Amino acid sequence: MSTGANLVSFVAIGVLVGCGVSLLLERSLSRVLLGIILIGNGINLLIIFGSRSGRAPIVGVTEAPSMSDALPQAMVLTAIVITFGITAFLLALSYRSWYLTGDDEVPDDIEDQQIVRRAARKEVSTADLGGEGAGSDEEQVDPPVQRGAFPDEGPG
Repeated sequence: MSTGANLVSFVAIGVLVGCGVSLLLERSLSRVLLGIILIGNGINLLIIFGSRSGRAPIVGVTEAPSMSDALPQAMVLTAIVITFGITAFLLALSYRSWYLTGDDEVPDDIEDQQIVRRAARKEVSTADLGGEGAGSDEEQVDPPVQRGAFPDEGPG
């Protein structure tokens, strides 16, 4: 019996990641949380199934050609910890949003509403469109730096 990955495994990974992405695009923080969990689990399975299978990687007990690769296992353990931290943060964020507003849905901010109105009128934004060069835009020009002097030293 083969213990390697097969087509069903990769289809399941694809379904996990696809469902996670669709949940991640929702406006509800609880759905975003579930989407991140699904994507994390799908990617972890992809890393494990993409690695070389074999026996335990213990020098002196197993021959080198039949050892499994230990790096993907370590990467997945690290990814599990990172996903847990992000999950805890999003859970706290979702709870705080629900506590303050009674809902965990992310509302549109003022800039989003302005962009939608401009797009409906097919209006071009008056923001910095670029192309005028760095010398004519004060925000893009760095102040001159004195060479050879340290910032905490005065002249002379």
